[in-house]
Amino acid sequence: MADTFAGKYSPEFFNRFTILVSSSCASFNSDEFLQFIYDQEWEQKAFKQRIRHISHALRATLPSSYREALSVLFGIAPQCTGVEYLFFPDFVEAYGQDDWEASIPALERFTPYSSSEFAVRPFIVQDQARMMDQMLRWAAHEDPHVRRLASEGCRPRLPWAMALEAFKADPAPIFPILEALKQDESVYVQKSVANNLNDIAKDHPALVKQLVRDWYGVNKHTDWIVKHGSRTLLRAADPEMLSLFGFETSPDVTVQELKLDMASIEIGETLPFSFSILSRASEAQQLRIEYAIDFVKANGKTSRKRFKISEYTLEQGNKAYVRNHSFKDLTTRKHYPGKHRLAVIINGVELAAADFDVHAAAHTTRS
Repeated sequence: MADTFAGKYSPEFFNRFTILVSSSCASFNSDEFLQFIYDQEWEQKAFKQRIRHISHALRATLPSSYREALSVLFGIAPQCTGVEYLFFPDFVEAYGQDDWEASIPALERFTPYSSSEFAVRPFIVQDQARMMDQMLRWAAHEDPHVRRLASEGCRPRLPWAMALEAFKADPAPIFPILEALKQDESVYVQKSVANNLNDIAKDHPALVKQLVRDWYGVNKHTDWIVKHGSRTLLRAADPEMLSLFGFETSPDVTVQELKLDMASIEIGETLPFSFSILSRASEAQQLRIEYAIDFVKANGKTSRKRFKISEYTLEQGNKAYVRNHSFKDLTTRKHYPGKHRLAVIINGVELAAADFDVHAAAHTTRS
């Protein structure tokens, strides 16, 4: 577990944290806090469950007044940076939804040190108009972390977070925030705006396509945002988007010599593969080169995941690619035995594919 997010909550982490809290709050009882943390279910808790559990432990051991407890966290927040401190904004989500006057400044305070992108969402659900007005103000903040919160917090499909069903149905309230951030110079903010657009494109492709047509070609930061935000449409080989960004909708190329170095691998191993692209056109072609893997899921069915290799302007002739794909289990992806498929995709068109087998690692068992 040491290499997972959940594993970040080690005894050493809690030792450092309790010393820090004690230095700011004389009434804080470290032993009581740790006894609360290490209950009978602690070892079985996943990362987000541990975050909420730590919030509960803080509520039980910090001053009983929410605002007094919040004041303690305010004071030590700059010394608590990283994803492991997501329980700071989670504390606000869990206990502060009936105290906006204290909680909204707290979300702003905590987001540069961990991120309030998850904690802000229940506030949106509770009072959408009020919270979106606040986030529009955050979009003009001097700190890029706060500006990013304005976009990231209202993504309709933010991973690891509750979906915002109202925005999946009608994303119109999001657009003023994206408009305010479309020329932001921070790459951190740009990525969030692009990811928000990509979320919207999954439910409302026509709206995103119109926005791309309106925004593209005016500002270099906006151009990057709309292109990255159109990746789902580009992967789907949407002809309008391909054409707008200069990609051939029917590239005159072939994929040759697709080779998987192993016909079967174990979970945890890496699959090397290679292929070459031959252009037969008389003029240079702009190509979006991807590979996809049809992963076997727990129920035995497959689900395709695409991975971008590069975008490349190819003259006549060929270009070779060598890549490796790891089948190590991640927090965000588990692997299962079965027949998998790897495909090479150019400008949204599958041009070559090969099958391979994935087996359980010899030293592990799967249910």
